[in-house]
Amino acid sequence: MALPNQQTVDYPSFKLVLVGDGGTGKTTFVKRHLTGEFEKKYEPTIGVEVHPLDFTTNCGKIRFYCWDTAGQEKFGGLRDGYYINGQCAIIMFDVTARLTYKNVPIWHRDICRVCENIPIVLCGNKVDVKNRQVKAKQVTYHRKKNLQYYEISAKSNYNFEKPFLYLARKLAGKSDLIFVGELALRPPEVHIDMAEQQKIDAELKATANVPLPDDDDDFIE
Repeated sequence: MALPNQQTVDYPSFKLVLVGDGGTGKTTFVKRHLTGEFEKKYEPTIGVEVHPLDFTTNCGKIRFYCWDTAGQEKFGGLRDGYYINGQCAIIMFDVTARLTYKNVPIWHRDICRVCENIPIVLCGNKVDVKNRQVKAKQVTYHRKKNLQYYEISAKSNYNFEKPFLYLARKLAGKSDLIFVGELALRPPEVHIDMAEQQKIDAELKATANVPLPDDDDDFIE
C-alpha cells in the first residue's frame, strides 16, 4: 500500500490508518520511529503523510505504511480515500481530554464503514501526564467492540511497540510472532512514573472482569 512515489519492498507491507481527534498525539507517536520520519511522503490530494515503519520479527521483516492525517480531521471527518484499502487501524485518544475519548465511537464507525473486519487497536495516549481525566475504569469501548486496548505515552516511548505487535500478529495469523532487535526510536522526551502506571494497569485488568455499563454510548452523534 505504498504511494505512487514510494518504493515497494519485497517483504510484507500493510496500510495502517491512524485516526483520532486532533491533538491526541498521533503525529508525535508515529514520528518516534526514526525510519518512518526519515522516509515519510506527503500526498497533498488526500492531505496525508505516509510514514513507512519497518519492524524485524522472528518471521522476517514487516512494514506498516502508517497514514497520518496531518491535521485534516479538524475539518470534519476524513474522506473515504484515506480509509480505502486500509488493512489495519489505530484509534487514538488523549487520557487528559475526555472529549477525545467520547469521540472514539465516531472514528470506529468511520473505519468500519469503509474497511470491513480489519484489526483495530485503541490507544489511550499521554499517560505520562499527571492530571489524567479519563480513568482506567471508564475505558470500556474496546470491550464493547472487541478491540485491543493499550495505554501509551508517545513522548516517553512507553508501549510504543505494542499496537504494532498486536496488528502484526493478527495480519500474519501468528500469535507467537515477536519483534527482534532494537527499534529505531527517538530518545524519550519525558519519563513515565512506572509505579503509578502499574497501579493503573492493575485497575485496567480488574475492570476487565466488571460487567459493562448499560449506557448506550455507541451512537454519539
